[in-house]
Amino acid sequence: MAEPFTAPPAGPHDDAALDDTALRGELVIKERAVVKIAVAAALQVPGVVKQSGGLSRLTGRELPRADVSTGAGAVAINLYIAVQWPCHLDLVNRRLRAQVHHQVEQMTGMPVIELNIVVVGTESAAPEDSSTESRYSEQGDPAAPPAPVAPIRPRTPRATPAAVPAAIIVAVGALGLAVVAARELLIMRGTFANAPWIRNTVQWLGRLHWSEWIVPVAAGAIVLGVVFIVAALKPRPRTHLPLAVGDTPIVWLRPTDLARNSSSHAKTVPGVLSAHTTVDRKHVTVRVVRIESTPAGDVAISVREVVEPTLSLLGTSPELRVQVKP
Repeated sequence: MAEPFTAPPAGPHDDAALDDTALRGELVIKERAVVKIAVAAALQVPGVVKQSGGLSRLTGRELPRADVSTGAGAVAINLYIAVQWPCHLDLVNRRLRAQVHHQVEQMTGMPVIELNIVVVGTESAAPEDSSTESRYSEQGDPAAPPAPVAPIRPRTPRATPAAVPAAIIVAVGALGLAVVAARELLIMRGTFANAPWIRNTVQWLGRLHWSEWIVPVAAGAIVLGVVFIVAALKPRPRTHLPLAVGDTPIVWLRPTDLARNSSSHAKTVPGVLSAHTTVDRKHVTVRVVRIESTPAGDVAISVREVVEPTLSLLGTSPELRVQVKP
């Protein structure tokens, strides 16, 4: 008599085993895990450095850091980094985007639909690391995937809305009104015996006649109302400067970082002893101190040649002014 046939146990590549395993639970990827992946990927890009202070781990200001939002099987990332000056910001941006897209999609299986990069810190390069050409050459970058990543228009970093003080005043007033209303309710229920504020105020207003102090009070109320309306409609000022390829901003940096970058490039000019840069909305002023034996005109021309390539990437196109001192 033939023995009954028993199916062998499903192997690790058996479709039935895979289907059975998939029915046992689900895979949940927390946002903090994506944050760690994005930060680790950023640190693999040449030019991105790690910055930390004494309280940075407690305050969350350590760089690089990331804010991540996940949903519908996709990821949106705001990445805050510190870079080593001098560096090619456009090249750092391309490599950083490629690296973060590649690492996040490879490790989580979720595409990165939005990646905003904000440069919020800088660090001077050591003398032995001053050769930027060797660090940022297009060759020798095995971590970056071959497929190019199209730049995504990021959100413009802006300051706190001007209506915040007005909103705080209104919120405090609303909380005060709620406390007064609760007190009136307790008085009406006989919880404690005190003079009601709302009823007495209404009765006082009903007996009120025209007085001279009403005019300045009404005028002050009108002015305050106009100020609140202007504050609510006033657009938030931009806090960072855009570096763009074409019409698309790719990196945002503070005016302070642009000034440091310009000064670092100016110091590389032969004959320059020191350089200091100030940045405003319309001008970038580079003040350099030269060696007395070096012609001032030659120094000014050389400083312009090394600073203008970075300024040409700015969407605002500020005027470059070079001041040479002996």
